[in-house]
Amino acid sequence: MFDLGYFKIPFFTATSVLVACTFLTAECTQFWQFFLTQGVGVGLSCGIMWNPAVVIVSHWFSKRRGLALSLTTIGTALGSIVFPVAAQNLIPLIGFKWTVRVFGLILTATLGTANVLLKRRLPPVNVRGGLFNLNAFRNKAFTTYCISGVMILLGFYTELTYLPVSAVAIGVSKDFSFYILAIANAASALRVSFGLMSDKIGAINTMAIMTAVTGIATIVWPFAETESQLITIAAIYGFSLGAYVSLYSAPLVAMGQMEDAGRRVGMFMSLIAFGGVAGPPISGAISSATGGFVAAGYYSGGRWLHYVWCCIATGGAVPASRTAMGQIL
Repeated sequence: MFDLGYFKIPFFTATSVLVACTFLTAECTQFWQFFLTQGVGVGLSCGIMWNPAVVIVSHWFSKRRGLALSLTTIGTALGSIVFPVAAQNLIPLIGFKWTVRVFGLILTATLGTANVLLKRRLPPVNVRGGLFNLNAFRNKAFTTYCISGVMILLGFYTELTYLPVSAVAIGVSKDFSFYILAIANAASALRVSFGLMSDKIGAINTMAIMTAVTGIATIVWPFAETESQLITIAAIYGFSLGAYVSLYSAPLVAMGQMEDAGRRVGMFMSLIAFGGVAGPPISGAISSATGGFVAAGYYSGGRWLHYVWCCIATGGAVPASRTAMGQIL
């Protein structure tokens, strides 16, 4: 839809749905209500908003695209810090309902600004191949990169989900365990350095190096025995994680013409969503079966390290004659 020129109306509709679902969450009293507002409404609206916003940045930047993308995605790190910490402190003061309403007002202001300022640079193109273009998979680099995305999402949320739980298990207070996740998110905000790095050596090379660090940190995480060790691992994990979150779209944009970059990014995100859905239950089942987080850490860390191999394979699948080569590698 973005490639065809449909951006402003879908983006406005999605932001409106997100704000409405946030306010409605304050009124929810049953599970199915939370499922519809948070699971369905928020999920769909975020999916509709995120991909076009990332592609728009690529419209406006070429030489400094990595830096621009990393600056754009800093918002995800800041939101991951501000909203949980704010909720932890506001709920005892004003209650759950008004805390959610405050969040709704924040989203109204920020998303309203986005609706006004976001603008595509290139004119729309009548791209062929339909919504899900199977011909794109003839590009070996694109196919390999999609497989790598599914693999990484299978382990992406494991440490993020179980970090506070593992902190309590080694004796960290419940109140402070909540902030360990905030520390990881704060470290992730330093991702601007990866944007600068990718503009020098390439997005895939940058992600390969840093996801290797993420994988090692994930494997080591369950072996932390003290609060200081866990904080150190969480900070390293969060910092290195920022590379993938900020740069994953850069190779996709470079794997074809800019005119259908929106479709490529959308196809990629649609496919890796299956990994995101399956990953946490798999990690939870492994953790429950083994009575700890060691096996889950190996599983999740292994997915990250598998991504490193896929990065190497993706680079090898791109012909050296491609102009996009300098942007990918």
